[in-house]
Amino acid sequence: MRGENEKMSDSIGWIIVAFVLYLLAMIVIGALCAKKNNSTEDYFLGGRKLGGFVAALSAQASDMSGWLLMGLPGSIYALGTGQAWIAVGLFIGTVLNWLFISGRLRRYTIRANNSLTLPTYFENRFHDKKRILLFISSVTIVVFFLVYTASALAAGGKLFNSVFNVDYRIALTIGAIVILAYTFLGGFLAVCTTDFVQGTLMLVALLVVPIAALAIVSPSNVITSIDASGVAGGSKAFLSMFSNGGEPYRAVDIISGLAWGLGYCGMPHILVRFMAVKNEKELNKSKGVAIIWVFLSLVLACAIGVVGRAYLFPEILSGGEEEKVFINMIIKLFTSDIKAPIVAGLFLCGILAAIMSTADSQLLVSASSVAEDIVKGIVKKDAKDATVFRISRITVVVIAVLAYLIALDPNSSIMGLVSNAWAGLGAAFGPTVLLSLYWKRTNFQGAVAGIASGALTVIIWDYIPFLDGKTLGSATGLYSLAVGFAVSLLAIVIVSLLTPAPSEEMVEEFDDVSQKRINFDEE
Repeated sequence: MRGENEKMSDSIGWIIVAFVLYLLAMIVIGALCAKKNNSTEDYFLGGRKLGGFVAALSAQASDMSGWLLMGLPGSIYALGTGQAWIAVGLFIGTVLNWLFISGRLRRYTIRANNSLTLPTYFENRFHDKKRILLFISSVTIVVFFLVYTASALAAGGKLFNSVFNVDYRIALTIGAIVILAYTFLGGFLAVCTTDFVQGTLMLVALLVVPIAALAIVSPSNVITSIDASGVAGGSKAFLSMFSNGGEPYRAVDIISGLAWGLGYCGMPHILVRFMAVKNEKELNKSKGVAIIWVFLSLVLACAIGVVGRAYLFPEILSGGEEEKVFINMIIKLFTSDIKAPIVAGLFLCGILAAIMSTADSQLLVSASSVAEDIVKGIVKKDAKDATVFRISRITVVVIAVLAYLIALDPNSSIMGLVSNAWAGLGAAFGPTVLLSLYWKRTNFQGAVAGIASGALTVIIWDYIPFLDGKTLGSATGLYSLAVGFAVSLLAIVIVSLLTPAPSEEMVEEFDDVSQKRINFDEE
C-alpha cells in the first residue's frame, strides 16, 4: 500500500512539473507579444496580421472552452450519444460561419472605417451618429462575457481541485492570475498565439487518450462493459442518437441541440478572429484548418464519453462527477496502465488550455468594448492610444476580479451559465451580423431592434417564470437561442422595412464589399 502511495505521489509530482512549465510558457508568450503592441490595432486585432493556422486554431480554441473536454464527454458518459446533437449543431454552425461570414465580415470591417471591434463595426456599418448601437452592443458584450468568463474560471478551479485536491478557491486563484497575466501583457497577439498552442494541445489530447484507452479495454469488450455499467436502456439505447438516457429523444430536444449552431455568427470573440486575418489567401487556409479541427475535436470528445464508460468500469461516475470522465481517463491511463505521468500532466494541461483559451478571449473582447467603444467612442473621443491601452488593461483586471468573485461559489452551474451567455450573444448579435452582410435594406433602426429584441427574448425565456413558477424555457424544453434568433431576425426585417431606407453612401459601401470593388488585402 505504501509503495502504491509513493508511486501516486511521484506521478502527482510530474503532473505538477508539467503544469508549472505550461503555465510559465503561456506567460512568456504574453511578455514577448507585448513588445509588438505599438497601437490599439495591434493590441485588439494583432495589426490584422494573423496567419491562417493561428487564426483557425485560435478561433476554435477560444470557442470550445472546457465544455468540449468536460461538458460534452460527461453528458455522453451519463446519457448516451443522443447528447451529440449539440455537437452536430455546433459543427454545422462552424462550417457556415467560416464559409459565409468570415470573408465578408473581414472586408466590411475594413471598409467600415477600419473597425476594430464588433460594436464599432455596427456603428460604422449603419452610420450611427448618436452612438446608440455602440453603447447597446458594448454593454451587452460586457454583461454576458462577465458571466461567461466566470464559468471558465470556475471550470479551471474545479480542474485543479480534482487533479491536485487543492482547495477550490486556491485553485481558482492560480488559474485566474495566469490568464490575467498574459492577457494583460500581450493583448490580442498573445491571446491568439497561446490559443494556437492550446488548440494544438487540445487536439493531441483528444486524439491520443480515447484511442489508447480503447486499445487497452479492447473494442470487442466495449459493448459488454457498457451494458455491465448499468446504462439506462442498455448499450443499444446508449449508442443511439435518438435516445436520451434510455428515453426517446423528442423533436424539440433535437431542435434545441441543433440551435446551438446559430450562436456562431454572433460571438464577438470568434468574429474578431475573422477581422484580424492578414489577407484573403490566409483566410481561405483558415477555413479548411478550422473545419477539420472542429470536426475531429467534436467526434473525439463524443468518443471519450463512450470509451470512458467502458474503460473506467467498474468505476461509475455519478452525482455531478460525470464531467470528470476525461480527467479520470488521463490519470488512470498514464499513471496506472502506461507509466508516463509527465504525459498525463501535459494532457491535463490540454483541459486547462480549453478553459484558458476561452477566458482570455472574453477578457480581451470585454476590455476592447469598454476602452475602445465606450471610453474612446462615447466618453472621450480624443483619447490617445496610451490612454486606451491603460483603460483596456484596467478593464481586464476589473472584469477578471468580478468574474473571479462570481466563480468563488464551487457549486455554480458552469453549463447553465455558458448556455445562457451563448444564447444571449447569439440572439442579440447573430441576426444583425448576418443581415448587415447580406441584406442591403438593413438599416440603423432595424439593427437596434434586432440586438435589443434578441437579448431581451433570451432573458424573458430563461429567467421570468410565466407558467406556474416555470420559465418558458423549462416548460417547453426549447433552447432560448432558437427563439431569440427568430425574434431578432423578424424584428430587423420588419423594422427596416417600416423605416427609411439606408442612405446612398451606406448602399455604396455594401456594394463595394459584396462586389469586392476594393482591394482589402494588406500590401
